[in-house]
Amino acid sequence: MTAILYSYRRCPYAMRARMALKYAGIEVQIREISLRDKPISMLQISPKGTVPVLKTDDLVLEQSIDIMRWALERSDPDAWLSVDLDLAQAWLAKNDGPFKKLLDQYKYPNRYPELLPAQVLDGAIELMLQPIESVLESHPYLMGAKLSWVDIAIFPFMRQFSMVNPQQFEGLPFPKLKRWLADRLESKLFQSVMEKYPTWIE
Repeated sequence: MTAILYSYRRCPYAMRARMALKYAGIEVQIREISLRDKPISMLQISPKGTVPVLKTDDLVLEQSIDIMRWALERSDPDAWLSVDLDLAQAWLAKNDGPFKKLLDQYKYPNRYPELLPAQVLDGAIELMLQPIESVLESHPYLMGAKLSWVDIAIFPFMRQFSMVNPQQFEGLPFPKLKRWLADRLESKLFQSVMEKYPTWIE
C-alpha cells in the first residue's frame, strides 16, 4: 500500500493524524505543504484545501478524525479505541466546535476587536480547561485509567492554547491539566511526529 499524507507540521489537526498513523505503525510519505502555495495534487483530490489529507491506493480521507479511525482500525496495540463512544464524541464535539472557535479568538484578538481577551479566556476555562482538570482529578486520562485516541485528538489544541500566552497559562490553577499536557509533549510519540520536513514541491 502506498500512503501519502499531506500535512502541515504545526497544524493541530495534522498532528493528531500523524500521531495516530505513527502509533498504528502505518508508513506514510509525509508531504509538508505551504499554506500559501498548496500543491495542485492535493487540491485535485481534496478541493477544500486543508490538511491533513490521506491518500492511499484506493481511498482519500480529508478529515483528521477519519484518518485516526482508519489507522486505529488497522492497528491498535494499546486499545485506544476501547472507550465509551458517546463520551468520546462529546469531548470531540466540544473541542472541535466551540473550543476551536475560542482558541482562534484567543490566538488572534485583533480579528475580534469586539471581544475582551479576558472574556475569551474565561469562556475557554469554563468550556474546556476546568472540565479537563476535573476529570483528571479522578483519573490520569480523559477517558479513564489509560491513554486513548481522545487524549491524542484533543492534546494538540490544548498545546496550541497554552502557547498563545505561556505566562498566563502557567498562572492558571490547573495542575492536572498541565501535567497531562506536559506528559504528551514529552512523549516519544509526539516528538517522533514533529520532525521538520522541507516543503514538498511537485
